[in-house]
Amino acid sequence: MAEREHVRVAVVGSGFGGLGAAVRLRREGITDFVVLERADSVGGTWRDNSYPGCACDVPSHLYSFSFAPNPDWPRTFSGQPHIRAYLEHVADTFGLRPHIRLNHEVRMMRWDTEELRWEIETAGGDFTADVVVSATGPLSDPKMPDVPGLDTFPGKVFHSARWDHDYDLRGKRVAVIGTGASAIQIVPAVAGDVARLTLFQRTPPWVLPRTDRAISGLERWLHRQLPFTRAARRGLLWGIRELQVGAFTKHPNQLGFIEALAKKNMARAIKDPKLRAELTPDYRIGCKRILLSSEYYPALARPDVDLVASGLKEVRGSVLVAADGTETEVDAVIFSTGFHVTDMPIADRVVGAEGHTLAEAWKDGMQSLRGATAAGFPNWMTIIGPNTGLGNSSMILMIESQLNYMADYVRQLNVLGGRVALAARPSAVHTWNRRVQARMERTVWNTGGCTSWYLDANGRNTTVWPGTTGEFRRETRAVDLGEYEIQRVGKRLPAQASAAKPAATAATAATAEAARTAEGSAA
Repeated sequence: MAEREHVRVAVVGSGFGGLGAAVRLRREGITDFVVLERADSVGGTWRDNSYPGCACDVPSHLYSFSFAPNPDWPRTFSGQPHIRAYLEHVADTFGLRPHIRLNHEVRMMRWDTEELRWEIETAGGDFTADVVVSATGPLSDPKMPDVPGLDTFPGKVFHSARWDHDYDLRGKRVAVIGTGASAIQIVPAVAGDVARLTLFQRTPPWVLPRTDRAISGLERWLHRQLPFTRAARRGLLWGIRELQVGAFTKHPNQLGFIEALAKKNMARAIKDPKLRAELTPDYRIGCKRILLSSEYYPALARPDVDLVASGLKEVRGSVLVAADGTETEVDAVIFSTGFHVTDMPIADRVVGAEGHTLAEAWKDGMQSLRGATAAGFPNWMTIIGPNTGLGNSSMILMIESQLNYMADYVRQLNVLGGRVALAARPSAVHTWNRRVQARMERTVWNTGGCTSWYLDANGRNTTVWPGTTGEFRRETRAVDLGEYEIQRVGKRLPAQASAAKPAATAATAATAEAARTAEGSAA
């Protein structure tokens, strides 16, 4: 058997979470790490999603790392090519290329309880690591519905996240399945090129206007020459969204005004009362992800675009049959049906201390400690873990908070010294999740009257954080050793209570604060 390469930290994935983790490790003075990437380039979801019209619905200056500002964003809302180029730039600027292992899809990770390290099997070779940071992200594995008869369809079929750029849609009869964030960008982008477009809608989304515009050369010059203008812009964007959180998490009844704006956005383009009724949601805005587009409704008003206000039930040859009986003959089917979010695919490949997989541990729903660590899986943490998603702001803010936690986690291991592991106490995990779910009860995501991808199979919201990004940053500022069991080779030592932490923990607090200051918190 070939010698396994041993590293201090193995990062899985090279999207925002993985590259951010790599940068933070280097800034902590840790260079003994690898980034394991299954594809042949970095970029994560912004590499995989290259469909026509693909763009971000968070403003560019907020959807970027605070420690890697980009003064040259060309538009207020960036398209996929610019975001992917930004991530490639981050990999180059921070010297990450030597650490990145492309075409190294992780096949299995097993915790060695004797050696206190992770054994990692990948498509490109095997590794061992003291710590694993999983940054595979929730939008990495497309979800394809099991549609009866789909295997009989003679035409082209693909998912929006695996767009086939070799297939020419021009002149074809095309069906788009789903009305989520990807679909409302795809429909306007391809309508007019195809012979006929049919959109299958199971549930209508709330759609607000997208106030996108080109960022002027003067603005970009100011951001380059006077960095405080760039920071002020980011801070303003952040602050506005922080102020909105209360309506989503505490007072959903205040969202009626936003619904009126969305209805006005629809009425401007959709004049047919029947079509307008079919496009009007019957649930509170925010319950599902709010979508942004100024082109979606005008596209649906085109004479060569049809809406089937019913989900796809089955396929009979080249005919798609909706749940309401509508039959549509098409040449190509594009599934815009989302991702495996509440059933994280990597969980099937992680075997913990008790010999079972993370998927088995989470069979009744995902839960972790502070969105990072899971009981029974020592020295393993995830970026964008359970209940770290957002309904109205930038995920990069949450990622940077989790990077703070990751950095302090590794610092604690260094202070403890030797071959040591931190294992999340089940009681701490349960306490944290009880708090999160109690706060979730009155949020719009739980009370808004819809079924969204935020909810797992049991109807539990394991996706969204029920608070502000500032609150989450405070909750993940540092590791509380009282929430962990300290494990050493050959023995296990109980962690001291948080009120009586080792002096070394306090000693590292100043270091942690300095590192956070250096990160240039958006808060």
